[in-house]
Amino acid sequence: MTRPSVAVAGAGIAGLAAALALSRAGHPVTLVERRTGFSEVGAGLQLSPNASRILVDLGLGSALARRVGEPRRVVVRDMARGRTLAEMPLGEAMRTRFGAPYWVIHRADLQTILLDAVRARPDVRLVVGRTVEDVEETHGGVALSLARENGTRETLRADLALGADGVWSKLRRAVEGPTGAVPPRYQGYVAWRATVPRDAAPEALAGDETGLWLGRRAHVVHYPVAAGALVNVVCVVQRAEPVDGWATPGEASALRAALPATAAPLAALIDAATGWLLRSLHDRPAGRMARGRVALLGDAAHPVLPFLAQGAALAIEDAACLARGLSAAEVAGAADGGRPADPIAAALAGFAAARAPRARRVQDAARANGRIYHAGGPIALGRDLVLRRMGAAGMAERYAWLYGWRDG
Repeated sequence: MTRPSVAVAGAGIAGLAAALALSRAGHPVTLVERRTGFSEVGAGLQLSPNASRILVDLGLGSALARRVGEPRRVVVRDMARGRTLAEMPLGEAMRTRFGAPYWVIHRADLQTILLDAVRARPDVRLVVGRTVEDVEETHGGVALSLARENGTRETLRADLALGADGVWSKLRRAVEGPTGAVPPRYQGYVAWRATVPRDAAPEALAGDETGLWLGRRAHVVHYPVAAGALVNVVCVVQRAEPVDGWATPGEASALRAALPATAAPLAALIDAATGWLLRSLHDRPAGRMARGRVALLGDAAHPVLPFLAQGAALAIEDAACLARGLSAAEVAGAADGGRPADPIAAALAGFAAARAPRARRVQDAARANGRIYHAGGPIALGRDLVLRRMGAAGMAERYAWLYGWRDG
């Protein structure tokens, strides 16, 4: 049986994961990427059990094992004084409780592993140097308008289209309509990202753990990546105006001026970093995720603020759900002898209905964490007290709904 062909706009984490999952389910895939190269800048990613189990199921376990880290714990500290507020066990505790590891990895490493897996699939065609400008439904399929930098255009036809083209998605209009799409809004924070050679990091912060430092209108996260060779550092600070682009260079002196008082070990870690890159934090509520034969994935559908470390994980969940949903619809149609008027559109509608509540819950939890992380005064004192009383087991169970998720 020939499975429907799929055109995917965007070869980031969401698009690559979708292409791989769909290909493994028997769908021919054309993956369109505006870039001509795949050198990935940026920082690390956290792959909690809800995402790592999917990547293992996609056959990537061995490749990932060579590049991931698996921190033993998360330590939450007061940014100014360095006091430990709470700890949450990771490592074996995550595997035991949720049946999958809690990994950290450099974004470039994950992108490379996914890209290699996609390139090894004979039924995936990678088209680079084109931007998907628009998509229209046709009789029995979709037509995507592709543009090159020199202005030439071409048309790509498939049975269905997926927009995995990020927070500024051009395919969103095809799903939400020209008046229904809510534009992303700047949230008043900029993420500063850099890495530090592990042997140059302060000894107290170079261990096999994730650090989370909370301060007034700022927080810092760090953890080892690149198979333990580097420490990934992300500083989120308040800023009145956004920066342009996804990786704008920044000066360390400007970061230190923007941060509140920092404890000595954290200050030393920040001072050891070079090559800071800035990204403005934008948000928009999850809207409609599918219309007809077009669906949205990842940040194109539901950007997530980085206060829950779930942006990549939610995109990977989307990919798995979509592949399963398309296959299940075909099996159900064959079993009962009947099919809806458009089984592909019905499958995409089912995917959207299943994913939207989860996406909104994750978005809401991330926004709430942002308010908690950046609190000051009495609210911060209350937060610290709650964290201390919660304990390690309480911290882990607080996120059982998130880490314990399974498709189907």
